[in-house]
Amino acid sequence: MPIRAVLWDIDDTIFDYANADRIGMSRHLRDVGLPDGYACVEEALAAWKRITEVHWARVAAGETDFEGQRRDRVREFLGAPGMSDDEAGEWFGRHVAHYEAAWSLFPDAVPVLELLARDYRHAVLSNSSLANQEHKLRTLGVRDRFEAVICAVELGISKPEAGAFLAACEAIGLPPREVAYVGDQPDIDARGATDAGLAGIWLDRAGVGGRPELTRITGLDQLAPLLRGDTRFGAPSTFG
Repeated sequence: MPIRAVLWDIDDTIFDYANADRIGMSRHLRDVGLPDGYACVEEALAAWKRITEVHWARVAAGETDFEGQRRDRVREFLGAPGMSDDEAGEWFGRHVAHYEAAWSLFPDAVPVLELLARDYRHAVLSNSSLANQEHKLRTLGVRDRFEAVICAVELGISKPEAGAFLAACEAIGLPPREVAYVGDQPDIDARGATDAGLAGIWLDRAGVGGRPELTRITGLDQLAPLLRGDTRFGAPSTFG
Protein backbone atom coordinates (compact mmCIF):
# COMPACT_ATOMS: atom_id res chain seq x y z
CA MET A 1 0.00 0.00 0.00
CA PRO A 2 1.59 3.33 -1.04
CA ILE A 3 2.18 6.18 1.36
CA ARG A 4 -0.48 8.88 1.10
CA ALA A 5 0.52 11.27 3.89
CA VAL A 6 3.55 12.50 5.81
CA LEU A 7 3.37 13.30 9.50
CA TRP A 8 6.04 15.70 10.65
CA ASP A 9 7.87 16.43 13.84
CA ILE A 10 8.66 20.17 14.14
CA ASP A 11 11.53 20.93 16.51
CA ASP A 12 14.94 20.09 15.01
CA THR A 13 13.18 18.53 12.02
CA ILE A 14 11.80 21.45 10.01
CA PHE A 15 12.44 24.16 12.64
CA ASP A 16 16.00 24.80 13.89
CA TYR A 17 15.07 24.67 17.56
CA ALA A 18 18.53 23.96 18.96
CA ASN A 19 20.09 26.97 17.28
CA ALA A 20 17.23 29.30 18.19
CA ASP A 21 17.27 28.17 21.82
CA ARG A 22 21.03 28.63 22.04
CA ILE A 23 20.97 32.09 20.46
CA GLY A 24 17.97 33.15 22.51
CA MET A 25 19.44 32.08 25.83
CA SER A 26 22.83 33.60 24.99
CA ARG A 27 21.17 36.96 24.34
CA HIS A 28 19.01 36.65 27.45
CA LEU A 29 22.06 35.97 29.63
CA ARG A 30 23.78 38.97 28.08
CA ASP A 31 20.85 41.07 29.36
CA VAL A 32 20.28 39.54 32.80
CA GLY A 33 23.80 38.41 33.62
CA LEU A 34 25.33 34.98 34.18
CA PRO A 35 23.64 33.21 37.10
CA ASP A 36 25.68 32.20 40.12
CA GLY A 37 27.23 28.76 39.83
CA TYR A 38 28.28 28.95 36.17
CA ALA A 39 31.86 29.70 35.21
CA CYS A 40 31.01 30.85 31.69
CA VAL A 41 28.16 31.22 29.21
CA GLU A 42 29.02 27.92 27.50
CA GLU A 43 28.67 26.07 30.79
CA ALA A 44 25.32 27.76 31.41
CA LEU A 45 24.06 26.90 27.91
CA ALA A 46 25.02 23.25 28.39
CA ALA A 47 23.16 23.19 31.70
CA TRP A 48 20.08 24.83 30.14
CA LYS A 49 20.01 22.19 27.41
CA ARG A 50 20.31 19.35 29.93
CA ILE A 51 17.64 20.84 32.20
CA THR A 52 15.30 21.34 29.26
CA GLU A 53 15.60 17.67 28.25
CA VAL A 54 14.88 16.53 31.82
CA HIS A 55 11.77 18.64 32.20
CA TRP A 56 10.38 17.84 28.76
CA ALA A 57 10.64 14.18 29.74
CA ARG A 58 8.51 15.02 32.79
CA VAL A 59 5.85 16.50 30.49
CA ALA A 60 5.90 13.37 28.35
CA ALA A 61 5.50 11.25 31.48
CA GLY A 62 2.51 13.31 32.63
CA GLU A 63 4.35 14.61 35.72
CA THR A 64 3.88 18.31 34.89
CA ASP A 65 2.21 20.54 32.31
CA PHE A 66 3.61 22.80 29.61
CA GLU A 67 3.75 26.00 31.67
CA GLY A 68 4.91 24.12 34.76
CA GLN A 69 7.96 22.70 33.01
CA ARG A 70 8.94 26.19 31.89
CA ARG A 71 8.88 27.52 35.43
CA ASP A 72 10.67 24.46 36.81
CA ARG A 73 13.42 24.82 34.23
CA VAL A 74 14.04 28.37 35.40
CA ARG A 75 14.12 27.39 39.08
CA GLU A 76 16.61 24.60 38.48
CA PHE A 77 18.75 26.66 36.13
CA LEU A 78 18.98 29.55 38.59
CA GLY A 79 19.29 27.30 41.64
CA ALA A 80 16.22 29.02 43.08
CA PRO A 81 13.71 26.35 44.16
CA GLY A 82 11.67 28.86 46.12
CA MET A 83 11.13 31.20 43.17
CA SER A 84 7.44 32.05 42.74
CA ASP A 85 5.45 31.06 39.65
CA ASP A 86 5.16 34.72 38.63
CA GLU A 87 8.89 35.36 38.99
CA ALA A 88 9.86 32.20 37.11
CA GLY A 89 7.29 32.90 34.40
CA GLU A 90 8.52 36.47 33.96
CA TRP A 91 12.16 35.32 33.68
CA PHE A 92 11.22 32.70 31.11
CA GLY A 93 9.13 35.22 29.18
CA ARG A 94 12.12 37.50 28.71
CA HIS A 95 14.08 34.54 27.37
CA VAL A 96 11.22 33.69 24.99
CA ALA A 97 11.41 37.13 23.38
CA HIS A 98 15.03 36.48 22.39
CA TYR A 99 14.32 32.86 21.46
CA GLU A 100 11.46 33.76 19.10
CA ALA A 101 13.56 36.48 17.46
CA ALA A 102 16.01 33.72 16.46
CA TRP A 103 13.42 31.37 14.94
CA SER A 104 14.13 29.97 11.48
CA LEU A 105 13.27 26.96 9.37
CA PHE A 106 15.99 24.67 8.11
CA PRO A 107 16.85 25.63 4.50
CA ASP A 108 15.58 22.30 3.16
CA ALA A 109 12.16 22.48 4.85
CA VAL A 110 10.13 24.63 2.46
CA PRO A 111 11.64 23.08 -0.70
CA VAL A 112 10.62 19.57 0.38
CA LEU A 113 7.14 20.69 1.40
CA GLU A 114 6.75 22.34 -2.01
CA LEU A 115 8.04 19.25 -3.80
CA LEU A 116 5.74 16.85 -1.96
CA ALA A 117 2.64 19.08 -1.81
CA ARG A 118 0.94 17.64 -4.89
CA ASP A 119 1.38 13.96 -4.09
CA TYR A 120 1.13 13.72 -0.30
CA ARG A 121 -1.02 15.07 2.48
CA HIS A 122 0.82 16.66 5.40
CA ALA A 123 0.17 16.99 9.12
CA VAL A 124 2.14 17.52 12.33
CA LEU A 125 2.53 15.33 15.40
CA SER A 126 4.51 17.05 18.16
CA ASN A 127 5.28 16.36 21.80
CA SER A 128 4.69 20.04 22.56
CA SER A 129 1.43 21.98 23.07
CA LEU A 130 -1.01 23.03 20.35
CA ALA A 131 -0.86 26.75 21.23
CA ASN A 132 2.95 26.70 21.16
CA GLN A 133 3.28 24.86 17.87
CA GLU A 134 0.43 26.69 16.11
CA HIS A 135 2.11 29.98 17.01
CA LYS A 136 5.45 28.70 15.79
CA LEU A 137 4.16 27.43 12.46
CA ARG A 138 2.21 30.63 11.78
CA THR A 139 5.18 32.83 12.68
CA LEU A 140 7.41 30.79 10.38
CA GLY A 141 4.83 31.07 7.58
CA VAL A 142 4.14 27.36 7.05
CA ARG A 143 0.96 26.63 9.01
CA ASP A 144 -1.08 26.37 5.81
CA ARG A 145 1.15 23.52 4.63
CA PHE A 146 -0.38 21.15 7.19
CA GLU A 147 -3.99 20.04 7.32
CA ALA A 148 -3.79 19.15 11.01
CA VAL A 149 -1.54 19.82 14.00
CA ILE A 150 -1.76 17.19 16.77
CA CYS A 151 0.13 17.75 20.02
CA ALA A 152 0.85 15.55 23.01
CA VAL A 153 -0.23 18.07 25.64
CA GLU A 154 -3.79 18.02 24.33
CA LEU A 155 -3.77 14.31 23.47
CA GLY A 156 -2.61 13.31 26.92
CA ILE A 157 -0.16 10.86 25.37
CA SER A 158 3.31 11.45 23.92
CA LYS A 159 5.61 9.92 21.35
CA PRO A 160 6.97 7.24 21.33
CA GLU A 161 3.73 5.71 22.63
CA ALA A 162 1.85 4.08 19.77
CA GLY A 163 -1.35 5.85 20.78
CA ALA A 164 0.10 9.24 19.84
CA PHE A 165 0.91 8.12 16.30
CA LEU A 166 -2.39 6.31 15.91
CA ALA A 167 -4.32 9.38 17.08
CA ALA A 168 -2.57 11.46 14.43
CA CYS A 169 -3.44 8.92 11.74
CA GLU A 170 -7.04 8.95 12.91
CA ALA A 171 -7.08 12.75 12.74
CA ILE A 172 -6.26 12.65 9.04
CA GLY A 173 -8.42 9.59 8.35
CA LEU A 174 -5.73 7.22 7.11
CA PRO A 175 -4.50 3.83 8.36
CA PRO A 176 -0.95 3.80 9.74
CA ARG A 177 0.38 1.76 6.82
CA GLU A 178 -0.39 4.70 4.51
CA VAL A 179 1.45 7.28 6.63
CA ALA A 180 5.14 8.11 6.99
CA TYR A 181 6.52 9.90 10.03
CA VAL A 182 9.64 12.10 9.83
CA GLY A 183 11.50 13.19 12.96
CA ASP A 184 14.98 13.86 14.30
CA GLN A 185 14.89 11.38 17.21
CA PRO A 186 15.71 7.76 16.34
CA ASP A 187 13.68 6.21 19.17
CA ILE A 188 10.99 8.76 19.99
CA ASP A 189 10.23 9.42 16.33
CA ALA A 190 11.40 6.73 13.90
CA ARG A 191 11.24 3.68 16.17
CA GLY A 192 8.02 4.82 17.82
CA ALA A 193 6.35 5.38 14.46
CA THR A 194 7.55 2.06 13.06
CA ASP A 195 6.32 0.17 16.11
CA ALA A 196 2.91 1.83 15.67
CA GLY A 197 2.70 0.57 12.07
CA LEU A 198 3.75 3.74 10.26
CA ALA A 199 6.79 4.15 8.04
CA GLY A 200 9.18 5.74 10.52
CA ILE A 201 11.98 7.87 9.07
CA TRP A 202 14.88 9.16 11.15
CA LEU A 203 16.20 12.55 10.02
CA ASP A 204 19.81 12.28 11.15
CA ARG A 205 21.06 15.77 10.27
CA ALA A 206 24.24 15.33 12.32
CA GLY A 207 25.17 12.12 10.51
CA VAL A 208 25.40 10.15 13.75
CA GLY A 209 24.68 6.93 11.89
CA GLY A 210 24.26 3.49 13.37
CA ARG A 211 20.81 2.06 13.99
CA PRO A 212 20.71 0.04 10.75
CA GLU A 213 17.24 -1.21 11.63
CA LEU A 214 15.84 2.28 11.07
CA THR A 215 15.13 4.06 7.81
CA ARG A 216 17.51 7.02 7.90
CA ILE A 217 18.05 10.18 5.88
CA THR A 218 20.56 12.95 6.56
CA GLY A 219 18.65 15.75 4.85
CA LEU A 220 15.12 16.42 3.69
CA ASP A 221 16.28 16.49 0.08
CA GLN A 222 16.47 12.69 0.39
CA LEU A 223 12.85 12.31 1.45
CA ALA A 224 11.06 12.46 -1.91
CA PRO A 225 13.18 9.72 -3.54
CA LEU A 226 12.66 7.55 -0.46
CA LEU A 227 8.89 7.98 -0.44
CA ARG A 228 8.67 7.31 -4.16
CA GLY A 229 11.17 4.50 -4.47
CA ASP A 230 11.71 2.36 -1.38
CA THR A 231 10.11 -1.10 -1.34
CA ARG A 232 8.61 -0.27 2.08
CA PHE A 233 6.52 2.30 0.25
CA GLY A 234 5.17 -0.03 -2.41
CA ALA A 235 7.58 0.33 -5.34
CA PRO A 236 10.94 -1.11 -6.43
CA SER A 237 13.87 0.14 -4.39
CA THR A 238 16.19 2.75 -5.89
CA PHE A 239 18.73 2.39 -3.08
CA GLY A 240 21.78 0.17 -3.25
